[in-house]
Amino acid sequence: MRYQGREVDEGRVRLMMESALTARDRVGVQDFVLLENYNSEATFIENLRRRFRENLIYTYIGSVLVSVNPYKELEIYSKQQMERYRGVSFYEISPHIYAISDNTYRAMRTERRDQCILISGESGAGKTEASKKILLYFAVTCPTNDHMLTLGDRLLQSNPVLEAFGNAKTLRNDNSSRFGKYMDIQFDFKGATMGGHILNYLLEKSRVVHQNHGERNFHIFYELLDGGDNDLLNTLNLERNPHSYRYLVKGSCPRVSSISDKNNWRVVRKALDVIGFTAEEVQKLLNIIASVLHLGNTLFGEGEEGETYITTETQLSNAAKLLGVDGSALKEALTHKKLTAKGEEMISPLNFEQAVSARDALAKAVYGRTFNWLVEKINQSLTLKAEIHHSSKDASIIGLLDIYGFEVLQHNSFEQFCINYCNEKLQQLFIELTLRSEQEEYETEGIAWETVQYFDNKIICDLIEEKHKGIISILDEECLRPGETGDISFLEKLEDTVGGHPHFITHKLANGKTRRVMSREEFRLLHYAGEVNYNVNGFLDKNNDLLNRNLKEVMCQSENQILSHCFRREEVIDQKRPEMAASQFKNSLMKLMEILMSKEPSYVRCIKPNDAKQPGRFDEVLVRHQVKYLGLMENLRVRRAGFAYRRRFEAFLQRYKPLCPETWPNWNGKLADGVSALVNHLGYKPEEYKLGRSKIFIRFPKTLFATEDALEAKKPEIAVTLQKSWRGYRERANYQRIRHAVIVIQSGWRGMKGRRRAKKRREAAQLIRRFIKGFINRHEEYCDDNDYFLDHVRCSFLKHVRKNLPRNVLDKSWPTPPALLVEASEHLQGLHMRNMVIKYCRRVQPEWKKQIPVG
Repeated sequence: MRYQGREVDEGRVRLMMESALTARDRVGVQDFVLLENYNSEATFIENLRRRFRENLIYTYIGSVLVSVNPYKELEIYSKQQMERYRGVSFYEISPHIYAISDNTYRAMRTERRDQCILISGESGAGKTEASKKILLYFAVTCPTNDHMLTLGDRLLQSNPVLEAFGNAKTLRNDNSSRFGKYMDIQFDFKGATMGGHILNYLLEKSRVVHQNHGERNFHIFYELLDGGDNDLLNTLNLERNPHSYRYLVKGSCPRVSSISDKNNWRVVRKALDVIGFTAEEVQKLLNIIASVLHLGNTLFGEGEEGETYITTETQLSNAAKLLGVDGSALKEALTHKKLTAKGEEMISPLNFEQAVSARDALAKAVYGRTFNWLVEKINQSLTLKAEIHHSSKDASIIGLLDIYGFEVLQHNSFEQFCINYCNEKLQQLFIELTLRSEQEEYETEGIAWETVQYFDNKIICDLIEEKHKGIISILDEECLRPGETGDISFLEKLEDTVGGHPHFITHKLANGKTRRVMSREEFRLLHYAGEVNYNVNGFLDKNNDLLNRNLKEVMCQSENQILSHCFRREEVIDQKRPEMAASQFKNSLMKLMEILMSKEPSYVRCIKPNDAKQPGRFDEVLVRHQVKYLGLMENLRVRRAGFAYRRRFEAFLQRYKPLCPETWPNWNGKLADGVSALVNHLGYKPEEYKLGRSKIFIRFPKTLFATEDALEAKKPEIAVTLQKSWRGYRERANYQRIRHAVIVIQSGWRGMKGRRRAKKRREAAQLIRRFIKGFINRHEEYCDDNDYFLDHVRCSFLKHVRKNLPRNVLDKSWPTPPALLVEASEHLQGLHMRNMVIKYCRRVQPEWKKQIPVG
């Protein structure tokens, strides 16, 4: 039976080995670097598809994590999973968002260098969820105390608040982030969270006043209407029906089946309390949200002479009350503008279109600045406490960048231009940091650096941002130029200034084939990720993003503390023209690049598998589009330019040592010598690998796969050896346990016998003492002092009598009794004689009785 059991075990091992050998074909490789045909986009996408089909949504490109949105819940985010990845080397376990989180955290702790995780991808790819998973991992696994626990709760609860005010339903995603977010998380020297700070970028303020068909405004408007109680809505003069508000029906999609606005409202209210908003601040904040809705319902009419007037006084009155401003002043500011000429102020009426633009500009400014205040308030709640602020110099930081990915829509405008410019800068940073990291690793290991061929997108970044000659500078100039300016004049200026650039095309400059697919109002940029057509309509207005001076004056006088903080009086006094929106974004982006350059980066690239948000569906065309726009193939080529695989000596030796008799079961020499002996035994050719100072570099994936397959083939033999060793160990252990038990029993038995002998000796001594005492007192009356001795004398005499009784009636002998038994002895002697006589008479036969004379 034992032999059969071993056969079963070996069969199971063979089955596991065969499944492991075929798994690569079934689920692909978990690191794209190990693809043999790494230049093939089709091979790349097929590997993604195989893993997605098996619910393996994470794959590496070296240290970059590629994540595919599964559009369903997967059982891979439990606390047990967190513990599984905690403290484990990056490549020793399957790819996961927790692996990159833990690797970043440990690098921060061990290297004492600030880290950052850059999350990118298009809307609906899962960027926000990825950032939540990372924050949750830190909150659960990092050391904590009461203060840190509160801070962790605030970090986590900042997400639903920012999502409510900064996210919206779009055609591609029901919870699309319409702003970029960079969060710094501070850790003390023990690795516990001790503070945080959030920077926000380019909120899509235009969504407040306009949404494309099938899209919604920001979530908070619908959550307030659906979840707010009746008393609150009455206080805000709001109706529960979102169709009642013009700013909420532009996209004809006020309700979404996948979103519960009522439940989300409860989550947001709780989150505001956790973060530390007071009841008064919450009320002021909701007043502002409601005022935006009333502004949207403020309508205008036009008189016979072209003058503009307000037709919905009630809506304007509600808006003014909630904004905390004077109603008549607001009315005047919405229908007139204040001009300054030669030091004199003049009031000029607005026409209908200008009044509508002024109203929308106010709504956007109020909402945009309130969002900035909200972020500032959250930052205050995440600030270090005074008692631990002194140790902030020792703090380490992990940055978390959750920012929009490359966008190519059917209609691309100013927002897409800024977003794609941001992605050009991030791609430039990524290539620079990746190459620098690779080069530093090669130099550290003493391996010659090989020049990497890649597309340098600096030429595109310069086209957009170069001073005086870049697109942003030309846009600013056109906004500031006196006289008749407009979007078309901006396009003409672009053609005159950058028309000869190889990455810029317009309808006028294009060939006949391209003209057929380009509008006269568009320009095309050849980005690193592909071509994008931008429609210039609205570029100047969105870049100006200006609020009439008299509207600013009204808002500066607001009694709402939030708005009085957002609209400073210095703005009205300062005659300097504020920075344009594109330049603001460019400068913010430059600061962000400086922040990221100062940290050690990690990357998460998010991909959505289909536009229908359906689980299990993989749209190859859509995925190819994202692989291209995320620059994943470029990333892979840079990573594979030298060696496909590198591993520390100890890890490589530990895994593959069974393949060489010299290294199995243990290698006791230098690690480098052990690895050298191992690869020589495996037959590695010199061009297939290099040995660095602490790592082995393998050039081709096929070399690694051959080694891995050899290990799989060796596992049955290893398993049998381990089974034998285990059985031998188990038998020896059992023998030792039994032997130990026997020794314990023997020792106990000997001890028990010793205790028994000692007890007997004590009892014997006691008996002797009692006997001697009884002998001395033998003539006394029966008492405690002589009872044992006298009882012994009686017993001894009776035993002696029993052994020496007379045998017949003629025998008159009788043992001499002791003095205390004389009377008893005589009585016993008489009884015994009578008994013998009776027995004798019973034996006398009748004929004998006849012979006896009768006296």
